[in-house]
Amino acid sequence: MRDISRRKSAAKHLRNVHKMEAVVQLTGGIAHDFNNFLAVVLGNLEILKSEFGGNQLALEPVHTAMRAAQGGASLAKRLLAYSRRQVLEPEHLDLNDFISGMEALLHAALGDEIAVEMSFGDDRRPAFVDRTALETTLINLALNAHDAMAEGGTLTIETAAVHLGEGEARDHPDAVPGDYVKVSVTDTGTGIAPEVMEHVLEPFFTTKESDKGTGLGLSMIYGFVKQSGGYLTLDSAFDLGTTVNLFFPEADETIDLIGKPYRPEEPGRAVRRVLDQ
Repeated sequence: MRDISRRKSAAKHLRNVHKMEAVVQLTGGIAHDFNNFLAVVLGNLEILKSEFGGNQLALEPVHTAMRAAQGGASLAKRLLAYSRRQVLEPEHLDLNDFISGMEALLHAALGDEIAVEMSFGDDRRPAFVDRTALETTLINLALNAHDAMAEGGTLTIETAAVHLGEGEARDHPDAVPGDYVKVSVTDTGTGIAPEVMEHVLEPFFTTKESDKGTGLGLSMIYGFVKQSGGYLTLDSAFDLGTTVNLFFPEADETIDLIGKPYRPEEPGRAVRRVLDQ
């Protein structure tokens, strides 16, 4: 008798990775072409706008068409993020300082009913990551946690330096061995049902009502983390809460961790920017 449960679990995860990669390739190709078409539409609408001058009656449908095309461009941008074709500007970033600088912003996103706790590992290592995309990711996760904690609760953000060895990497076929900086975001909400867990990273999959979510939040985060050279894991227990673990590659070179602290943009504007996506 041999226990092959670990091997079966790894094989199942590998099948899911292959499925996700196929969806990523298809999504990226469609989003890229869609974006090109929208560029032509918006360009011609700009020409029409200039031609009509001060004719407000004629300009009204042009403005309506432009808003619709810009909405489509925003959708294409999110799909490109999922397919790992967005433009990133990674830098050496001390995540402890970065996340602590976002505390006021997170409180603004979550409200008074949800407490925010932070716990940072003593072994401070710089990560190589895009700060704007990371900010958007953490706000998205905070808003998801807010929805899962309708009666209030606690959002906990932790950091730690971790090493992924050859043996552990076999449990994560989409990751490579190496040194990472982990960011864990944990809520005390309703958790994710087992039958939902397998689909949460797929684009457009959502359990929310049609007017309350596009199903692109977690898929965008998945694409961002993968494009950054890292990987993502999800742990959840129904009615107990959810933990999203983001693993970013450790920066190759050390940096001065006593440098200028991160200063986020005005909280309301940052949250609106995520909601508008």
